[in-house]
Amino acid sequence: GPIADRFSARKLLSSSLFLTAAGGLVLGLNPSLFALTLLYAFWGISSILLFWAAFIKAIRIYGGEAQMGRAYGWVDAGRGVVAAAMASASVALYDYLLPEQLGIFQSAPRVNALIFVIYAFSFFTVIAGLLIWLIMPKDDHPKIATSHVRPSFNWQDISRVSLNSKVWWQAIVVLCAYVAYKSTDDISLYGTEVLQMDEVTAGHLASLTFWIRPIGALIAGYLGDRFGISRMCKLSFALVIMACISLSIPDLISGSFVLIIMSIAIGSLGIYGLRGLYFALFKENEVSLKHTGVAVGLISVIGYSPDVFFGPLMGWLLDHNPGQTGHQHLFMMVAAFGIIGLFASSRIKM
Repeated sequence: GPIADRFSARKLLSSSLFLTAAGGLVLGLNPSLFALTLLYAFWGISSILLFWAAFIKAIRIYGGEAQMGRAYGWVDAGRGVVAAAMASASVALYDYLLPEQLGIFQSAPRVNALIFVIYAFSFFTVIAGLLIWLIMPKDDHPKIATSHVRPSFNWQDISRVSLNSKVWWQAIVVLCAYVAYKSTDDISLYGTEVLQMDEVTAGHLASLTFWIRPIGALIAGYLGDRFGISRMCKLSFALVIMACISLSIPDLISGSFVLIIMSIAIGSLGIYGLRGLYFALFKENEVSLKHTGVAVGLISVIGYSPDVFFGPLMGWLLDHNPGQTGHQHLFMMVAAFGIIGLFASSRIKM
């Protein structure tokens, strides 16, 4: 966080992308397991330490305080579209590079095709870094720049931000929203184990969430600017809660594919609405622009902790409660996090 308040977003974001792309070149060399472990640790530094807080702060600077909701909404919608397009393009490229007649024991063609895809991702990451370097100004936006002297690392800034209770409520909002986002990993398995779908149909059901992402983020962003960011967060959590409760009781929607689709669509609107809104809460939590990096750092430590605990927790629930029961427990747990997130949203603007 403090790094983003000390250095320009242009330097941090472009450096992050260049270093991350360099890691892709190493991955293409088919490294050993030990080297691969070090590479992922390196990516944790290059793609998070140098990138994330600067990225969030840059959106706040260039999106403007008055239109923060739509700024974050547009960014998350764009991220969703680019991610879907890159995923589709990479699969198509991989398929194109494979020979038409591929024996089941022929691994070399698969490896070579995958390496080419990895290099393609690295190439586009370099292009993104170059675009940032060329397009973004060397220093902060002139409208908000107050001094030519860069602030130094200051523990008082961290202390000042940490004493703002609304920052911690925002961290809880991010945590609960991220739990809901991580739960989308279960949709295809839910389709096969509970709804008795075949794998192809369950895959299409899961892919529905990807295409709702830009819609949910944009709608939530525009409505957030008009009616209040925290208010739209509460509405988004309410949608997640309703969807999770309906999915946890299959008898309510059994036999109706339309109701299943509606439940997942409604839940996805809430989930991706939250992803487009939760950092726009800076508009209401009284964090100054110069302390945005510190605030993002503190919020992210708590908010993105589901990356550590939720996957193992989800696996434990499903393993110890096979079949329908495990999925019921999982969605009820997500609904409980949604209730906590709804309460935390109400504490930010009282």
